[in-house]
Amino acid sequence: MSVILYVNGTPYRRDIEDRILLVQFLREHLHLTGTHVGCDTTQCGACTVIMDGVAVKSCTVLAASADGAQVTTIEGLARGETLHPVQEAFRAHHGLQCGFCTPGMLMMAVDMIARHGAALTEETVRDELEGNLCRCTGYQNIVKAIMSASAAMSRPAPASKVAS
Repeated sequence: MSVILYVNGTPYRRDIEDRILLVQFLREHLHLTGTHVGCDTTQCGACTVIMDGVAVKSCTVLAASADGAQVTTIEGLARGETLHPVQEAFRAHHGLQCGFCTPGMLMMAVDMIARHGAALTEETVRDELEGNLCRCTGYQNIVKAIMSASAAMSRPAPASKVAS
């Protein structure tokens, strides 16, 4: 079948088999390998992407069912050399170790912050990260990074000064 997916703002039309998963589509058809395959059973969260504004585990979504969807992958967060605030917070707070879980953690963090904004609590972060596994046990710094990014993204933009 033929599908069109809008990935990181770019439309892609591909002919695919009906049974191909979104994670396979991203990695094999678009060569976006930042979305990791960890378990293939929706247990680890390494394959988390944002689809139509919601975090989903791409190993459980058929690419055919994502036809027409807006998908953001880890490759779509940064703007050129400028890191997304969540990426910057993970860097600043050492929210990564081996890095395998990091793309999924970042995408889940973006989703949490979008939904909760300044009301995001450490308890909520810990609860909502339950489906994203870190084998290096780096959760404390991941939680600190997400809370820092939430605070930074919730601050009002500085007022621009007008010359007199």
